[in-house]
Amino acid sequence: MVPAISLAYEEAESDIMKRPPRNPQTDKLVNDRLISMSYGQIGMIQASAGFFVYFVIMAENGFLPMSLFGIRKEWDSKAVNDLSDSYGQEWTYRDRKALEFTCHTAFFISIVIVQWTDLIICKTRRNSLLHQGMTNWALNFGLVFETALAAFLSYTPGMDKGLRMYPLNAPGDSMTFELVNITLGENEKNKQSSVMEYRRYRIYF
Repeated sequence: MVPAISLAYEEAESDIMKRPPRNPQTDKLVNDRLISMSYGQIGMIQASAGFFVYFVIMAENGFLPMSLFGIRKEWDSKAVNDLSDSYGQEWTYRDRKALEFTCHTAFFISIVIVQWTDLIICKTRRNSLLHQGMTNWALNFGLVFETALAAFLSYTPGMDKGLRMYPLNAPGDSMTFELVNITLGENEKNKQSSVMEYRRYRIYF
C-alpha cells in the first residue's frame, strides 16, 4: 500500500496543461489498452520472472525443469524419503519441502523486484523517467520500504516456521525482467508522446 499511496505525491507532468481534457464519452479510464498493458505485458513479465527464479533454484539444487513434471505425488508423500533428482541425489520429504518453500520465497521476491519498475513506470503517463526524475521522496521511501519488508520476511529467523519463507542465496535472479519491464514501459511512453505530437501538428497545420 505504501508504494501505491506514494504516487499521490508525484509532481504533475510538465506538459499536463498542453493536453486536451479527457472526453468522458470516448476516453474511458479502464480501456483495452490499460487491460492489455496490465495483464498482457506487465502481468506476463511478473509471472515469467517468478517462474524463472523457481526453475533456476530447482535446477541449482539438482531438479532440472523436465524432471519436475509428473512427480507431485511422490514429492508430497511423507513416506518417500529417497526421491532422486536429475543427478541421482536422494531427497527426503523434509528437504524437498524446504526447497519448495525456498522457491516460493524466490517467487515472492521476484514479484517485489519487478514491481519496483511497475511503480516507476506508473509515475507518469507520457513523460520519460529521465525527464520526470526521481524527486518524489514518498515514492523513494515506498521502494525502500517494500524492499526492506521483503528482506525482513525472507531473512528473519523463525520465518521458516511462521510463514514458510526461507532465505535466498541470490535474490536478484529476476533483475533481467526488471530491465525488460522498464524498457517496454519507456518505449510505450515514447510512442504516446510521438502520437500526441503528431496530432498537435495536424491541429496546427
